[in-house]
Amino acid sequence: MEVRGLRHAYGRRDVLRGVDLDLQPGRLSGIVGENGAGKSTLLKILAGELRAQRGTVRHPGRFGYCPQEVVLNDALTVRQHLLYFKAAFQLPDLEHAEEIMDVLRFSGYADDRAGVLSGGTRQKLNLTLALMHDPQVLLLDEPYQGFDWDTYRRFWDLAARLRDAGRSVLVVSHLAYDIERLDELWRLDCGVLQPYETAGA
Repeated sequence: MEVRGLRHAYGRRDVLRGVDLDLQPGRLSGIVGENGAGKSTLLKILAGELRAQRGTVRHPGRFGYCPQEVVLNDALTVRQHLLYFKAAFQLPDLEHAEEIMDVLRFSGYADDRAGVLSGGTRQKLNLTLALMHDPQVLLLDEPYQGFDWDTYRRFWDLAARLRDAGRSVLVVSHLAYDIERLDELWRLDCGVLQPYETAGA
């Protein structure tokens, strides 16, 4: 994914002030920044959910987007969500989704309605829906919210596996957790993206 000169403002408040970013295949990347720094706005623009006022975003293939706010239908079961997205992505089967569920250890919830799931399990489903079509670029906004320690470690193992398979993985967070797991890390501050090491952190 190639990002050049992204600018966006809400009223008079400039949130993004010329963001440039390259996400290369086989790289596990991170962006950190304080709450309100514009991280979610940036991800929404990268995912096509929001249109930037200036700048360009180019990517050649499939991408997956896991938003910070889980968007599920509480009346549907986990399996029904998977079947809905299977049709939307035009997938032949649910094999890849079931593999992800096994890794995150929530296969036993397949017939439970989303409305009765814990916050962590809802986030597991949210992540599975973003990954089940095997995207080439994966955009993750605070993806481990509500995860227990074991699932947190499993998430990073899964992210590393995707990286090793040649995928571009971007993890966005307000805190710089597990820096050593990342190939590169940037900080979004005052609407500008810069390498974490030179961001005064």
